[in-house]
Amino acid sequence: MASENSLVDSIPGYFWMGNQTLKVPYSLHSENRERLVSRLTAEGNIADHSFILLQGGNAETRYDTDTDRLFRQESFFQWAFGVIEPDFYGAIEVQTGASILFIPELPASYGVWLGTIQPPSYFKAKYGVDEVRFTKDLENFFASKQTSTIFVICGTNTDSNATCKAAHFTGIERFSVDKQRLFPHFVECRLIKTEKEIEVMRYVARVSSEAHKQVMRHIQPGMREYQLESVFLNHIYYTGGCRNPSYTCICATGPNGAILHYGHAAAPNDRIARDGDMCLFDMGGEYHCYCSDITCCFPVNGVFSPDQKIVYNAVLDAQQSVEKRMKHGTKWSDMHRLAEARILSHLLDAGVLHNGTLADLENVYMGSVFMPHGLGHLLGLDTHDVGGYPVGAPERSSLPGLNKLRLGRSLEAGMVVTVEPGLYFIDYLLDAAINNPQQSKYINVGVLKRFRGVGGVRLEDDVLVTRDGCEVLNQVPRTVEEVETWMQKK
Repeated sequence: MASENSLVDSIPGYFWMGNQTLKVPYSLHSENRERLVSRLTAEGNIADHSFILLQGGNAETRYDTDTDRLFRQESFFQWAFGVIEPDFYGAIEVQTGASILFIPELPASYGVWLGTIQPPSYFKAKYGVDEVRFTKDLENFFASKQTSTIFVICGTNTDSNATCKAAHFTGIERFSVDKQRLFPHFVECRLIKTEKEIEVMRYVARVSSEAHKQVMRHIQPGMREYQLESVFLNHIYYTGGCRNPSYTCICATGPNGAILHYGHAAAPNDRIARDGDMCLFDMGGEYHCYCSDITCCFPVNGVFSPDQKIVYNAVLDAQQSVEKRMKHGTKWSDMHRLAEARILSHLLDAGVLHNGTLADLENVYMGSVFMPHGLGHLLGLDTHDVGGYPVGAPERSSLPGLNKLRLGRSLEAGMVVTVEPGLYFIDYLLDAAINNPQQSKYINVGVLKRFRGVGGVRLEDDVLVTRDGCEVLNQVPRTVEEVETWMQKK
């Protein structure tokens, strides 16, 4: 009887984790390569015998040990080739679109410790490329092709401010290397998702949604946050084939919900969930390196208190208002201001803010006190995907609230973005507002005191922008009634 591994390996041309997981055709990547070449050549002035060269991610060990870190492919290389192995290069001939993979020549010991050493023909069939060579042949290959220009990616991610690594090999200095022209075209290609990419993102959003729902069903007062994190991680891997989460899970209960990026090494999801606490769980799976990013909030005991309803419904109203307005051409900064306005309106109705109109509150940027992050970000092969600010575009706004936007452009059909308004009670920001004469006159300190220390609420959807609207990819309980009904069935 064939093993599961041999079953998976017997289907070249697909990434598949077996069982009921999604079978992803590697034609997804050949289409991506065609898009990249088309965009680059449309600019004109491309010399004959030009190549695009990409360098994949490298296998790494932990510090000074021989303990391997679990490899995850570099995102630009993943977009173009979909290769799961480390230490590869990939080239695309610009004039013909021909694709060439360069694979490392493995030592014999690999066959003892790590598995079968596959020949080039195996990778040619597996990944659907035109040719496979060894990395040691890079210099001779480009020389034999009388290469005029090698285009490599080199540019700054406007979200992280980190610069991507340009491909390099011994002998590349013999050739004319262009580090300028490829990066902006590559970013714009990654910005707009193809139908095949969207199918993968729908899948991983569905798997992650079910995992969030399992967490809601499992939670009990007295559990540790990390136990609930483990429920999520088990479900996305066991059921969905998602070996990696998209990012470090944020599993915040009670006051930890006011820590925007809780869950890091110094705050390791280790608090006890208590009866009466609100949970803020921001978690997403990753499949074939495509990400999901979903946040759900719910009470530990499954029943919202009156004050929890006030905060939750304010955020839900902000999210739904934005999603009703989103479509191709919508200015993202307008959506951020819309979300702030809906949250501030609820705080006025609840008496947390007073002595002024919504316009008064907006004029003193009160929205950034309670929602100190941007409305959302691009999503794709990275949780905070590239392309938020076009290359050469004006820098981000300096205005409070807008200065935190990771996406500074109008929406386009085919983008996938997160919509994640939040309402938090962060002592540092509240104290600063109370000490600010322009803002303090609108704060009802007595009513605000009820909400201090309770944390916050964030609701995050993964949303595909369409020509006439949008499609929410995740499917989780959202209204108070839906959340309570789902949790009471456990």
